[in-house]
This record gives sequence, structure tokens and C-alpha cells, in this order.
Amino acid sequence: MKTLNILLIEDDAIELMKFKRVLNKLELNHKITEAENGKIALDILNAKEIIPNIIILDLNMPKLNGIEFLEILKNDEQLRNIPAIVLTTSNNYRDVLECYKIGIAGYILKPLKYDDYLEQIKRMLQYWSINELVSQ
Repeated sequence: MKTLNILLIEDDAIELMKFKRVLNKLELNHKITEAENGKIALDILNAKEIIPNIIILDLNMPKLNGIEFLEILKNDEQLRNIPAIVLTTSNNYRDVLECYKIGIAGYILKPLKYDDYLEQIKRMLQYWSINELVSQ
């Protein structure tokens, strides 16, 4: 399985720890770059020191929310092809539609049970580690 460079945009420290715990438990050594909001994520991307294979983001964030971040990302000629996956607690159907209209690669609801969360993250990372888009 390919090692991924993941930009994880999440403002909740507990969610960050949970995501990292899943990677450790699954013994996946993907490289995680953290950003606590969309503004910091854009700064990281614009610096071009790290070009992630995928971006995983929450929708509900301060400064620049997930939808605002996605609109900026998908309008940038050099960044628009990076797959962005929303990982959120929002099951608002308008959010789902809006995100797909903007051009996301996936929308995943954070399950309440840890085992379900682990399974969803595992499947998502398995898929993206074999996807041809990220191997280019």
C-alpha cells in the first residue's frame, strides 16, 4: 500500500488524536500535516513545501469553514486536482450537495462508535492508497 501525504484540516484536538490513533492501530505510516483551520491549510498549500496526495477536512471550522476552503481550493489551477474528502458530523443534505457541486472526492460522516470510525478511515485510506490519481 502506498504511503500517503495527508493534509488533515481539523480544529478539534480530540478528533485529531482519534484520527492519529486509528493510523497507529492500523499500523499505517501515512504522513500527516495538520492544519487547525482552512486559512492555515491554504498557507501550507501555497507555500508548496508539502503537496498532499489527499486533503481530509471538517466542515465546521473557525476563520474559514470547509465550504469556503473548498471553493478556494477548487478555483486554484495548481491545487484543484488534489482529492478533498470531507470528514464531518454534519449530515445536512445541503452541505453534502454543495460540497459535491464544488468538486469533492468524498463525504464521510463521522460515526459515533470508535470501531465504526476506525473501519471507515481504514476503507477510505485503502482506497486512496491504490488510486491512480494520487500515484501520479
